[in-house]
Amino acid sequence: MISKHTEMPQSVISRLTRYLAHVQTLCAQDIKWISSQDIADNLGLTSSTVRQDLSYLDFSGVSKRGYETGGLEKVLSAILGADVQWKMVVVGAGNLGKALALHEEFSRRGFNIVGIFDADPKKIGKKVGDLAIMGQREIPMVIAENKVDIGVIAVPSSSAQSVADMLIMSGIKGLLNLALTHIVAPKHIPVVDSRVVASLLELSHTLKFGR
Repeated sequence: MISKHTEMPQSVISRLTRYLAHVQTLCAQDIKWISSQDIADNLGLTSSTVRQDLSYLDFSGVSKRGYETGGLEKVLSAILGADVQWKMVVVGAGNLGKALALHEEFSRRGFNIVGIFDADPKKIGKKVGDLAIMGQREIPMVIAENKVDIGVIAVPSSSAQSVADMLIMSGIKGLLNLALTHIVAPKHIPVVDSRVVASLLELSHTLKFGR
């Protein structure tokens, strides 16, 4: 059993993703043990929050030593689905889409981009790393042939819903939405919004007016 609870609050899941990324870095540095206080200090949390979050896992720390990083990484990876190799496509070969396709950290974390698409005929055939930009008409074929799991929407807001519809009809299992608009999808298709611009606006508000 991976988790003691079948349901975890979304806030806990969000923090678990941060713990995993941190622990993976520690493992790469050959650091064998980490305490809840060290995790908290590195991630700007309290040690009580870290301990409470990790209590959802069937993985215990050792008195005066903390958590064994290799074991914690495995448990976190399993509960977050990071122990599976996921296939992704990126729709939108603008600056953001190309940056994502070139981001080596995705493959290191088990997210493998197998295709990048754009509606602009002038971009078709141009290379982004090892990938050649394809037309959006090829999306269904690539998704079916590669059994793609995740579609990343990196297009203007005006095109985001139609791209999402095409990805869903092509058999995608989940969507990462980078467009500044709401995406409507069936209940069985999870949609996660990643709003870089909105986050910057939130930061600018905080900088201007304080907390």
